[in-house]
Amino acid sequence: MRTADLLSSSWSAIRSHKMRSLLTMLGIVVGIASVVLTVGLGLGTQKDVSDQIASLGSDLLIVSPGSSTDDSGMRGGFGSAETLTLSDADALASDVAVPDAVGVAAEKTADLSLEYGESNWTTTVTGTSTSWTDVRSRELMYGDFFTEDDESSAAHVIVLGSETATELFGSTAVVGQDVTIDGDTFEIVGVLAEAGSSGDTSLDDIAVVPMNTMVETLDDSGNSESVQTIYIKAASSDVLSAASQEAQTLLLNMHGISSVDDADFTIDVQDSLIDAATSVYEQLTILLTGIAALALLVGGIGVMNIMLVSVTERTREIGLRKALGAAPATIRNQFLIEAMILGLSGGAIGVIIGVGLALALPSVLGSTIVISGLALIVSVVVAVGIGAVFGVYPAARAAKLAPIDALRDQ
Repeated sequence: MRTADLLSSSWSAIRSHKMRSLLTMLGIVVGIASVVLTVGLGLGTQKDVSDQIASLGSDLLIVSPGSSTDDSGMRGGFGSAETLTLSDADALASDVAVPDAVGVAAEKTADLSLEYGESNWTTTVTGTSTSWTDVRSRELMYGDFFTEDDESSAAHVIVLGSETATELFGSTAVVGQDVTIDGDTFEIVGVLAEAGSSGDTSLDDIAVVPMNTMVETLDDSGNSESVQTIYIKAASSDVLSAASQEAQTLLLNMHGISSVDDADFTIDVQDSLIDAATSVYEQLTILLTGIAALALLVGGIGVMNIMLVSVTERTREIGLRKALGAAPATIRNQFLIEAMILGLSGGAIGVIIGVGLALALPSVLGSTIVISGLALIVSVVVAVGIGAVFGVYPAARAAKLAPIDALRDQ
């Protein structure tokens, strides 16, 4: 028989038992749809985490107070100490001390309530310098950032995040309005452009004031010199490690510490955070894909089982074809093609369902699902391969039937 005849005959055999064929493909459909979704969810989550980290700047160093090693030698638990100061930030801003840095911005923060008329909203008020927008890669939606004169004179000016402005005023066009913090009036000089979120923290729910204003008016910590974070922007991602080393050496010298192990600060490199997150989600994707592969295995066993039943039901047909001169290879190829068509059909339906769910679920789950073209192609190829692999035994069994035995069984 010609290939076209084999295909036509195989397709007719599948169509003659529509419900059974659909049930046979069900395992493959579920498996392929699961593969598409799990790979897409893994890639999407990886993208979300990378975007959140990268939103801070791929060339950014984050200096936090306190050691990243506790008394037991375990990593973690840093950030709450008061070991970083404004003097540290000024020293890091020196072109001589850290030549590979192009910007430094310290942050001193406090959760405070902002009031406007009858409205009030508690947010993170951040005291910083004029370099903050450049270092943190933030832009203005309305107005301007505060100036060096505002900073030196401890002016009562404030820049709001878009979410903070909306919560207080119901609008972001609020430049020139006043808000009250602890009885002090601040003029809004700018509104930041939307930046999304980083983890569970909204980057748009923020209020920024000059550092001197924070120290002289809003800070009640009792330590006006301490800062929570110092951000360092490297000249490029290529010199990020060099800038980190330079900053580390400077801070160790300033703090009178001789060993890195005894450091009372921690420097995080954005690239390392991205790499760590990527590694975690790659492993998660592999795990989920492995689970989906089990569904494919079950689907393949279903194909083999139904094909064995088909061989039994069509014993007379096989005997007649052989009696009329059909070669064993022809019989084998027909059953093998039937199994591959079942795999291909199941794979195609699974891909369609998987893509449909990938487009619909992000709005429900609140996370990104990336549709990978490579994953779709591989899924279909795997589905056909499953049909072929699990169809080999039934096809071989059909090919080995002797004409006289096949006719006698009927």
